[in-house]
Amino acid sequence: MMKKITITTLILTLIGINSLNAESQLSGPKLGKPASAEEISKWQISVMPDGSGLPAGKGDASEGEIVYLNKCQSCHGPKGQGASADQLAGARMKLTDEWPEKTIGTYWPYATTLFDFNRRSMPMQAPGSLSDNEVYAVTAYLLYLNGIIGETEIMDADSLKKVRMPNRDGFTILYKNGVN
Repeated sequence: MMKKITITTLILTLIGINSLNAESQLSGPKLGKPASAEEISKWQISVMPDGSGLPAGKGDASEGEIVYLNKCQSCHGPKGQGASADQLAGARMKLTDEWPEKTIGTYWPYATTLFDFNRRSMPMQAPGSLSDNEVYAVTAYLLYLNGIIGETEIMDADSLKKVRMPNRDGFTILYKNGVN
C-alpha cells in the first residue's frame, strides 16, 4: 500500500513539474523585452543586388579616403592593402590564377552588396555607426582603389546600382526559379 502511494505521489509530482516546465517554455525565460516597431525598423536596412533598399545620400572617393583613414585603415592597412584585417584592394592575381587574391575588385559581384556590408558591420569596433553619406563615400573610395570607378565619380542610390563589378558573372547560380 505504501509503495502504491509513493508511486502515485511520484507520478503526480512529475506531472506537476512537467506542466510547470511547459508553461515556462510557452512564456519564455523572461529575459529582455519585446522589440518596438521603431527598434525593428532600425535593423531593416537590407540592400539588394539590384539596389533596392539603398538610402538617400552620396559620396565620392576623396571624401571616402578621409573616412577610410579615420575608421578603416587601422585594420585594413594603407590603401586597403591589408593589415590585421583582409586586403581590400591591390590584387595582382585574379581568382583563376594559381595564387588568387580575394579583394573587392576580384571577388565581390555587386557594389550594392559592398555598401550593405559596410553599412551593417563596419567599422568592426562600432558596426552601423557610419552615416549613409560616409558609407557611400568609403564605398566609392574602395571601388576607386580597385580601379572600378574614377576618383571623382559620385556614388549614390542611382549610380551605385549601375556599377559593373569585374566578377559579377563569376558565380554559379545553382537554383533558378526554385528548381535545382
